[in-house]
Amino acid sequence: MDDSNQSFSERFGYRGPDAEITIREDAPEIVRDGILMLGYDAGFGPDGMRELLCTVLLKRPGPGNWSPGNVEHEVSGLIDAAPWYKVYDFAERLYRMIGERDYDGAARQRFQNQLNQLFREQSVGWEMKEGILVARGSEAFAMATGHATEVMARSGAPTAANEIHEALRDISRRPKADITGAVQHAMAALECVAREVDGSNDTLGQIIKRLELPVPMDGALHKLWGFASEQGRHIQEGREPAFEEAELVVTVASAVSVYLLRRRDETAV
Repeated sequence: MDDSNQSFSERFGYRGPDAEITIREDAPEIVRDGILMLGYDAGFGPDGMRELLCTVLLKRPGPGNWSPGNVEHEVSGLIDAAPWYKVYDFAERLYRMIGERDYDGAARQRFQNQLNQLFREQSVGWEMKEGILVARGSEAFAMATGHATEVMARSGAPTAANEIHEALRDISRRPKADITGAVQHAMAALECVAREVDGSNDTLGQIIKRLELPVPMDGALHKLWGFASEQGRHIQEGREPAFEEAELVVTVASAVSVYLLRRRDETAV
């Protein structure tokens, strides 16, 4: 394999530990600068970067700027002043434009890998997957949601898989995540799986006692259902669920769904 374009750390697999996620609705200066550097590294000069950034921001390029140094200075000013979510729009735009000149996909993949590494090092709760930025949660969140859709589709529960997909879309919305939507879709996925396993059209609250879950998982699931019903469906004034609460609901709903489907499939063998 040709590794001539890889850095020392890439060749030998060295990387620092992931920083705790503390940034979601923001794009700090170091992230803005990093995205610019990745764009330049991908072969876009100052003029190309300005054109892409102005397109995202719907701004007219400075008419008096034509020298590379002045254009580069303009690009820095534009991204520094951009709303945080437009910075991430710009990153997605860069990925797409790299793809137009990247025939084997290597440059685009390198851009995505380096961007995700930047996010992990700088505590940013986003990650790029195939050019689209989605919310990055805990390791448990990533494993549970990623695995759940595969198991659901394989086990004949495509509706549940779609609900998890919609939950991930809602929790990844910019500039503000749809927290209640994420909770609703996650619990809808779990309810679909529970109905599939139970062979009924009852609500999850009615089905839980028939799932024969081990103690205290049954009680915990009842409480999760109650929380989701209150916070995801009957929102109290001034009491919108936090991102972390939605992340927990999506994670648990995904994990329990996988458990139920696997248990059913193993019993049927």
